[in-house]
Amino acid sequence: MAENKEAGPHATGERLAKLAELRAQARLGGGQRRIDRQHAKGRLTARERLERLLDADSFEEFDMFKTHRCTDFEMQDEVFPGDGVVTGYGTIDGRLVYVFSQDFTVLGGSLSETVAEKICKIMDMAMTNGAPVIGLNDSGGARIQEGIESLAGYTEIFQRNVDASGVIPQISCIMGPCAGGAVYSPALTDFVLMVEDSSYMFLTGPKVVKAVTHEEVDTATLGGAKIHTTRSGVAHLSYATEDDALNAVRDLLSFLPQNNLQTSDLVESNDPPERMSDYLDQLIPANPNEAYNIKDVIQETVDDAIFFEIQPGFAPNLVVGFGRYGGRSVGIVANNPAHIAGTLDNDSSIKGARFVRFCDAFNIPLVVFEDVPGFLPGTVQEYGGIIRNGAKLLYAFAEATVPKITIITRKAYGGAYCVMNSKHLGGDINYAWPTAEIAVMGASGAAEILYAGELRELDDPEEAKKQLREREKEYAENFTNPYVAARRGYVDDIIRPCNTRFRIIKALSMLENKQVRKPLKKHGNLPL
Repeated sequence: MAENKEAGPHATGERLAKLAELRAQARLGGGQRRIDRQHAKGRLTARERLERLLDADSFEEFDMFKTHRCTDFEMQDEVFPGDGVVTGYGTIDGRLVYVFSQDFTVLGGSLSETVAEKICKIMDMAMTNGAPVIGLNDSGGARIQEGIESLAGYTEIFQRNVDASGVIPQISCIMGPCAGGAVYSPALTDFVLMVEDSSYMFLTGPKVVKAVTHEEVDTATLGGAKIHTTRSGVAHLSYATEDDALNAVRDLLSFLPQNNLQTSDLVESNDPPERMSDYLDQLIPANPNEAYNIKDVIQETVDDAIFFEIQPGFAPNLVVGFGRYGGRSVGIVANNPAHIAGTLDNDSSIKGARFVRFCDAFNIPLVVFEDVPGFLPGTVQEYGGIIRNGAKLLYAFAEATVPKITIITRKAYGGAYCVMNSKHLGGDINYAWPTAEIAVMGASGAAEILYAGELRELDDPEEAKKQLREREKEYAENFTNPYVAARRGYVDDIIRPCNTRFRIIKALSMLENKQVRKPLKKHGNLPL
């Protein structure tokens, strides 16, 4: 066969030069002018974000040369290698993760058919190989020139979000705009992080809102980080800078396993398991109506006082987040008397239910600190569906099969006692502090109801007050103290507060190989 001289070293050199040219073009995204514009807004580019998120030199990129297929005349000169999203895999603290980072410098990061294909490819690989997927969102929405193809692309992504739910951790960082149908993908993921003053999420923008409802609202008020982390609950965390948000993703991943078939890594700590806390022995106020901060209890008991709180600004009457005991990652759920007395309401019930279900899906044990006087009363709560929403939290705890430990620090009243991982919902180990009060209601309210008729017959008001106090004391001694629940086995032990850390670590070790067999079913009907 005759030698093809054109395919020799010269041709190879030309192709290598072309390859280098295309790579350089892809790394520039939409060009230096648009990169400068991105920097002027205080935002990083798609590639800069990945460099700061991943371990150094660990990123491997896919589909760098993929371009759109749109035949619209205006798009013929708007062709960029990579087409608006950078995708691939890398490592975080040596652990495999899959990533995509939308590039706002390329056509506003708009989603095309090919952008969707790139994202779906990464998500499929993440599920196949059992590793977390992290999306860095910065997009103006669907690419209008592609019409139905862009909408189909979004829906393909949504389907994969649902398929991956409970299989691999999914984390979304909103680094810029995220509007219209694009918001549903982050909403389907496990955790959503936002950047203050530069990112926003909403289904319809301010102009549409004004046209339809005549309501004037700016971008930040409609869908900024503060709104979504304090009022809507759509986002879990917000940070002042992009670097802070990316570092938080790294910290968050350290508490999570790679997938639903694994457990979180053990993390070495110099914090002794048997460490006692005399501070906890003095923490609970003598006045049962006086508040304290449950976060003090959490930080006094977890390894090295490290607690990664989730949704700190939303429904603060219930605290949720991740910590470690003896190196084991756990999910912590705690009523906080420092906010509306620690009562459960609509928002806190939903917040707690979703967190409990996440932990159960990914084999993360649950530790509950309980001080709850009941559900928040009133028409606002009832009309808002407190029955349905409270049932979500109940359902989540009852359904969970991971190790479940509860420590009742003070009040555990009524239906709220039942909901907060009581023994009756499958709590494995339920401890109470000596200050615990476990009953249908508090002694004051119970005495007023039980002895109202008897006290009304007394002519002397002062005598009636004295009798009421005696009845309250009698009720507390006979019904609300933790020994009553302990005699029935509803509490496994009454422990000194200072020993709480050690008892939790011992219980987690004992429950390490817990297995639960549930009836076979497709799935339950959660009261959504």
